[in-house]
Amino acid sequence: MSVVIAGGHGRVALLTTRLLTTRGLPVTGIIRRPEQAATVRAAGAQPAVTDLAHATPHHLAHLLTGAQAVLFAAGAGRGNAPGQADPVDHDAALTLADATQLAGVRRFVMLSAMGADPAIHYPPDPLVETFLQAKGRADQDLLSRPALDCTVLRPAWFRDGPGTGRVHLAEHTGPGEIDRADVAAVLADLLTTPATAPRVLELVSGTVPVHEAVARTALRLVADH
Repeated sequence: MSVVIAGGHGRVALLTTRLLTTRGLPVTGIIRRPEQAATVRAAGAQPAVTDLAHATPHHLAHLLTGAQAVLFAAGAGRGNAPGQADPVDHDAALTLADATQLAGVRRFVMLSAMGADPAIHYPPDPLVETFLQAKGRADQDLLSRPALDCTVLRPAWFRDGPGTGRVHLAEHTGPGEIDRADVAAVLADLLTTPATAPRVLELVSGTVPVHEAVARTALRLVADH
């Protein structure tokens, strides 16, 4: 199994790459700047330099040749002007989804954010509102595509700790926090667990080991279906 990660230079993406390559899985990391390539290689992935904000589905589909799973971990975050259409958090995610379908890849995991909703309003912080609305619109589109086995992961606010290896993963978790290392561990397991599609899953720190949490969630979703 090989995996393509969009936003391959991000902190969560690099942690996920290291986990996947340790398991012997080939990884390609899509990055925007050539100077990021050395870091991606050091994590064990093959870098592919492409600006997601301007790439076409056909160009990205070429990068996905031979892949079995795709992770969208890119994001401009809170850097956009309030209300401005987001070329990365929304548009690039859908372009990559188009490319995934063109390449015949079914498994697609979206790294979103807790609270992502196209109708959400955060009057005290319009930049957060823009970010979460963009993520929420993208999530809705991805989950509506029958050609994709898509799982949307919405972690709580990130911490920079080493990770505990224990999480709470569910369709609704309530608020909390989560170490980036634990987010990466969950993403690595989700990429090889298509039974969690099509669902939105929230993630916070918890008491259940990561592998067990993903396996339990998959079994529960299959039973509910």
